[in-house]
Amino acid sequence: MKCRKRMKALLASVLACAMVLQMSPSPVWADTGTQTAAQQVSESQSGKDEIDTFSMQSKYKYEDYLQQYKNAASPADTYEVEAKDYTQVSGMEVKRYADYQGVSGTSVLTGESGWIEWTVNIRQAGLYNLALQYYPVEGKSADIGRAVYIDGKLPYAEAGIVELSRQWGFASGKFEKDNQGNELKPDEVEKPEWSKEFLYDASGYYTEPLKFYFSAGKHTVRLISQEEPMLLRELQICQQPEVPTYQQVSAQYKEKGYKAASGQSITVQAESVYKSSDPTFAPLSDRSSPSVQPPSTGSIRLNSVGGANWCQAGQWIEWKVSVPETGLYKIGMHVKQNWMQGLYVPRQLQIDGEVPFREMEEIAFQYDNDWYEKTLGDASPYLFYLTKGEHILRLKVVLGAAASILRNVQTSVTNLNDIYQQVIMLTGEDTDQWRDYQVAKNLPNLSKQIWQEYVRLVGVEKKIESLTGKNSDKEALIQTVTQQLNDFYRDVEEIPGKKDSFKTNIGSLGTWLTQVASMPLQVDFLTIQPPSAEAPVLHNTFWDRMLHQLKLLGSSFTTDYNAVGNVSNGSSAKSITVWIGTGRDQADTIKSLIDSSFTKQSGINVNLMLVPQGTLLQATLAGQGPDVAMQVTCDTPMNYGIRGAAADLSQFSDFQEVEKRFRSSAMLPFTFRGKTYALPETQTFNMLFYRKDILKKLNMHVPKTWDDVKADISVLSKNHMEFGMLPLNTAQQGGAGSSADISYGMFLYQNGGQFYTKDGKSSALDSKTAVNAFKEWVKYYQAYTLTREFDVQNRFRTGEAPLVVSDYTLYNTLQVAAPEIKGLWGFTEVPGTVQADGTVSHAAASTGTATIIMQNAKDKQSAWEFLKWWTSADVQTAYGRGMEALQGASARYPTANIEALKRLPWPAEDYNSIAKAFAHVQGIPQVPGSYYTARDIQNAFSTVVIDQTEDAREALMDNVKAINDEIASKREEFRLDS
Repeated sequence: MKCRKRMKALLASVLACAMVLQMSPSPVWADTGTQTAAQQVSESQSGKDEIDTFSMQSKYKYEDYLQQYKNAASPADTYEVEAKDYTQVSGMEVKRYADYQGVSGTSVLTGESGWIEWTVNIRQAGLYNLALQYYPVEGKSADIGRAVYIDGKLPYAEAGIVELSRQWGFASGKFEKDNQGNELKPDEVEKPEWSKEFLYDASGYYTEPLKFYFSAGKHTVRLISQEEPMLLRELQICQQPEVPTYQQVSAQYKEKGYKAASGQSITVQAESVYKSSDPTFAPLSDRSSPSVQPPSTGSIRLNSVGGANWCQAGQWIEWKVSVPETGLYKIGMHVKQNWMQGLYVPRQLQIDGEVPFREMEEIAFQYDNDWYEKTLGDASPYLFYLTKGEHILRLKVVLGAAASILRNVQTSVTNLNDIYQQVIMLTGEDTDQWRDYQVAKNLPNLSKQIWQEYVRLVGVEKKIESLTGKNSDKEALIQTVTQQLNDFYRDVEEIPGKKDSFKTNIGSLGTWLTQVASMPLQVDFLTIQPPSAEAPVLHNTFWDRMLHQLKLLGSSFTTDYNAVGNVSNGSSAKSITVWIGTGRDQADTIKSLIDSSFTKQSGINVNLMLVPQGTLLQATLAGQGPDVAMQVTCDTPMNYGIRGAAADLSQFSDFQEVEKRFRSSAMLPFTFRGKTYALPETQTFNMLFYRKDILKKLNMHVPKTWDDVKADISVLSKNHMEFGMLPLNTAQQGGAGSSADISYGMFLYQNGGQFYTKDGKSSALDSKTAVNAFKEWVKYYQAYTLTREFDVQNRFRTGEAPLVVSDYTLYNTLQVAAPEIKGLWGFTEVPGTVQADGTVSHAAASTGTATIIMQNAKDKQSAWEFLKWWTSADVQTAYGRGMEALQGASARYPTANIEALKRLPWPAEDYNSIAKAFAHVQGIPQVPGSYYTARDIQNAFSTVVIDQTEDAREALMDNVKAINDEIASKREEFRLDS
């Protein structure tokens, strides 16, 4: 989850974006104890409009909340609330556990949806922190997400999403090797334990725990589940202990007579991680310098940890250190920080769960192209008192001084987007350069808003300069935006003419926000040394580097870069060759699963080769193809199958049991004339994405039917916005590229049409139903003038298109690339067509990828065993989680396996949206010559909408004739009618 931890929540979240979950109307009780009268009364919030709920919350920001209570006291009282003493619960099954995992008393299991509430009597009014003692029970491997309500209300937006981390570690402390001598990344497994954590802002924009104001008297504290279950033992309303300065700690050393250690230095290889907050932190192999221990010049050596994955606020890595004698030590690290130029990367150090002194709350790691030794305290090293025995050192990602910068930029991005929306609602997308829009008259508050953002960003610019002490590349974009805002303030009438550059600058500012919030650091080793010890020798002289490069050059002549992991030497009784054509990260993850699971269980060796899929046809014709091809597009299996190049999987005795793993819509494209030529890997389809904030502003609701869409288009048009629906579907992941049949398929299937006749001998697009569906589809681009080509992500991000129909993997892109609108959008099934019986069909056509067995495979049974293993729920889940561990939330895997999709780390609300849409999904069958279908649908669309030379019916009929001619030609070629 390259920074999976929060690339869903982890990337800088919008400060005014928290959303309330829909609550169930009545409590669900599964507690083993007796319910009190208060427990039997549940507060229900069902039936509230989601957008109305949003408006209630979006007004309040944490910084405003703190300002409101700036004179409030911070009482020293501590209130310990037993989790079992909850007073209300709704929408979740609550269970009690006694003395769970070594913690005495009764703990309460809370689910991934619904809410639970406690009542507490506060003696002294003031601001308090909130801490939870929790145990991360098994879930979907995501962080635990909760919203915090006080007295039934969200106090501020940031309380709408707080996160508690899981604990991960290596399944084995030993790095295994493949038969090429390369070290293999160890499996990450959960190693849960009880923890007490204060609640922080999930974005990391505030470095201290969140505060909540309580007046004297009775109050309720409600936790609303947003993601993952957890076991709760206790809530504490208290103050986080104040951390002393190093000067104070040093004085205590003298008072207590602590002496400097005099024994040997301790070196801890950073790749030997004890625990971490994410399964993201697999050991890395670094070949960039001879100073890295151990060096990696030939076979792969896992010699460091962190890097681009360890980058988001709140993530941490722990190491266990055995100290030989009690005393004072200095601590150093061999690190590389070549990502954040112009700003430093901060980390917080904790020893045995506590920050030793205030200076360790923000350790600055400066930019450098090469590895370097960092001693804490630099020229005057800080000393740390460590007793003999084992200690836990934790480095945690914090934003430090950059937090206030990011808060201000985030606020500006939100406000500038609002300014841009006001402008396009006045001018429209296409500005008339000869028209006087009278901006000052029509938008009288615009100048004031622009000036406020100008002042804010000038302050950001000065803050960056004060941190770096010089001009930084991080200032360049801020300076560009402030200059433009200054020009706009001087003359608001020039905004319409420069609207496009303004839009580009806002988007760039959002990207800047994501980049600066990412704080990567790579660590090679840590040292714990007596104060008098010399710094470790790094072996990084000119001659060291020269020898290192010569070794790398020599190894390049002997390394097979196509082979991944263990390679069979041909002596094994069972061995298959599998080709994958996507990428090295995907291949490494799959190979790790193969070696640790499939080969061990089955005894079948797998040679996994990273080969471009474009070579599969040529290799097959030459008799040099693989036994199994993975991640092929949905049109490949049938086309290979009818040519005798792909094996019929239905011949295997347990095929019917295996196909139950998938929806019939996923299997449909791979079945022809009673034979099935593939098992699906991924399945994607269109969903409707909507901007909650803009719909609220325009007093609109999420459209349920296409009639609703037509009404919404009118409202959007009056405000110079649009409904987004591309005629060509471009799948974000795993699709076959641009395809008109996916977009048209919504209308065709919702009206009861089909692409082909039942016997597959001809196109069914000449039917009355298909023609009417085509007319309805093209009407949106003719009568309603929808844009045919645009950047879906950016139009949705800026609010120009607050309603967009797009492949559901757009979700992944928005999670990572649009942090400034996090929480401001949602997604649901596509608009539907009202049926004769009054029901609504939300049918959508799907596409995806598959795995096939080649007909020339020598051991088809072994290949089939591999397919069964690969498409199983456990392996698909492990692969999906593994890809997120490497690439972040943008790599959320759209698996076709029904059970695996449930297990992936979707927030409960988002998964429910996908599952609801999946119920209406239909596959597109493949027949010989069917590649003409999408092409000719597109041709018919172009003839009607772009060329405007024919009406819809005639254009479709002309192209249906071409489709039928090609189908007939292919059927004759393959003698399918004989």
